[in-house]
Amino acid sequence: MTVKPTDELQVKLDNLPRSPGVYQFKNADGSIIYVGKAKNLRNRVRSYFQEKGSYDPKRDILVAKIADLELVVTDSEVEALLLENNLIKEHSPRYNIRLKDDKSYPYIVITDESFPRVFPTRRIIRDGSLYYGPYTDVKAMHLMLRTIRSIFPIRSCDYRLDDETIAAGKVKLCLDYHIKKCQGPCEGLVDAATYRNMIAQVEQLLKGKTRGLYKQLEIEMEQQAEALEFERAAEIRNRLQALNTYQEKQKVAASDFKDRDIIALEKDAGDAVGVVFRVRDGKIVGKQHFPFTGAEIEQEEVILEHLLHRYYTKTMDIPPEIVLPTELEASVALQDWLTDKAQIKVAFTIPRIGDKLKLLNMCRANAGYLLKEIQLQRLKAVDTLPKAIEMLQEHLHLPEAPRRIECFDISHLQGAETVASMVSFLDGKPRKSEYRKYSIRSVEGVDDFASMREVIERRYTRLLDEERPLPDLIVIDGGKGQLSSAVEVLQSLGLHQQPVIGLAKRLEEVFVPGESLPMNIPKTSPGLKLLQRLRDEAHRFAITFHREKHQKATLQSELEAIDGVGPKRAQSLLTTFGSVKAVMQASAEQLAGCVGWSTARAVREYFAGDTASGDADREDSADQVGRSATPEPDTAAANDVSPDTESEHSAQGSS
Repeated sequence: MTVKPTDELQVKLDNLPRSPGVYQFKNADGSIIYVGKAKNLRNRVRSYFQEKGSYDPKRDILVAKIADLELVVTDSEVEALLLENNLIKEHSPRYNIRLKDDKSYPYIVITDESFPRVFPTRRIIRDGSLYYGPYTDVKAMHLMLRTIRSIFPIRSCDYRLDDETIAAGKVKLCLDYHIKKCQGPCEGLVDAATYRNMIAQVEQLLKGKTRGLYKQLEIEMEQQAEALEFERAAEIRNRLQALNTYQEKQKVAASDFKDRDIIALEKDAGDAVGVVFRVRDGKIVGKQHFPFTGAEIEQEEVILEHLLHRYYTKTMDIPPEIVLPTELEASVALQDWLTDKAQIKVAFTIPRIGDKLKLLNMCRANAGYLLKEIQLQRLKAVDTLPKAIEMLQEHLHLPEAPRRIECFDISHLQGAETVASMVSFLDGKPRKSEYRKYSIRSVEGVDDFASMREVIERRYTRLLDEERPLPDLIVIDGGKGQLSSAVEVLQSLGLHQQPVIGLAKRLEEVFVPGESLPMNIPKTSPGLKLLQRLRDEAHRFAITFHREKHQKATLQSELEAIDGVGPKRAQSLLTTFGSVKAVMQASAEQLAGCVGWSTARAVREYFAGDTASGDADREDSADQVGRSATPEPDTAAANDVSPDTESEHSAQGSS
């Protein structure tokens, strides 16, 4: 079927350039629904509106919704490739393929320190540290970490060790040293150069260079034995034995001992799974898999291009040869990009016979197995619902099972700092990555009804604007008043059929819109207990947020008592130093770097009189509050304010 473009769109199609670049299709509302790249924009974009030999319903649906297009002309196909992926990541167009859980894969990091640490992380910080991964198989990552620690005595503490810290004796030896799991860098028992040499060997292991590492350790052992350092030679011998055990578990894939990646893909309807085999020194040293959704209208070649870009953007380990199942339209651009990134010549190979083809077939078989597993899990999840969900659907007479439930709660303290929380449960389990915190902005004083109206409007206006799915059930923590406020907003948004209930705290009564009396739900029902869990979790989450805001305000008020320190400078001091006690202990030079010399002197003079024990106790208490109010780096991102106009707070966490 051919879709005829509008006259305005046809003018743009007639004047398309033949240059490389990126095209963005927009719907009637101006939202970007698809992003693509092309070596020749004119040929690629016009092909969507030409007669096709075969019927493709998904593609026709996309084309039917195209009301406008926007182009970005680039100098090369490489630039188009990079820009396309950036725009897809930024806009998340509805009809582009999506890599599931793209941000959740862990890495092994080697920190940039005098005595580096090695540990798993899910956050990449551009501080000079080295990151190896991503590991889609967490068990494989932990196996690698155990192997590293069984071979190398790397420190497991998180102290910041440098020459000054070691000379001052601030850190003492721990149990790891006495059981020969650490060489004691904290007390200077191993110099930085020796330790760094060991870290270089760890890097070899993470890159899969086990043959070279084995030879290097053998030479070191012989050298230590010749120098009569038998204890040191025995330690290296033990490392060799552990390394040999690790090597025996690796499958020999090729006899040429070369490095290459094998990449294959299996696709079925809207699902696809890509698998990457890492072959180093002729052995398979690792396997990663990447599931995609939204692959209905994309060809295998396009999905492979996205997989290559996503994977090699986030990994440092790029081999000179990459084996693929088919030729790619952007092969030249991808090879140029990888060559520039790896600083070695990178080439694609499409095997027809031999060991490489066998490896490719094995890789494809793994992709097919994983794809079936994903589809079976989805069917299983659909077919088997928790008992509480089934009972809740029965009690509330819902047309569909309430698999995804969102619950709201309002919290305030004596009329101040009113906040709200929203928690989300999927199949009866918390989905903490979807929790939200709200600061109430339009309501003065205590008005739970108005506060609930504001939160409901902000939440579901956003979901509608972003064309995201609505929950199967909304639970309001409160009685008929709060429920009526929520229903009023939902109806104003056109959500007349949205299931919503209220849960009163006093008698655990469940109210539904339009009914004056509560639902008759047995107190022992698993469905009611699920609602109580939702309500309690929403209340806990709201209280936690309220305490954070209150503690932050208390700390800021403490500093605002100083002459010349207003709200902005108090916030700047807390952000820079982390606590009131740290501000009190900071030197005048450190304070001046934050607030200027005149204010720094005022701060020093203010705290100079705080020498009494009562004042010291007060500062210690404030410091404790500061620590609880200032999250660690891994959890700080959980409380970042969302960049949209709603100022929603997202509480990320594992469910």
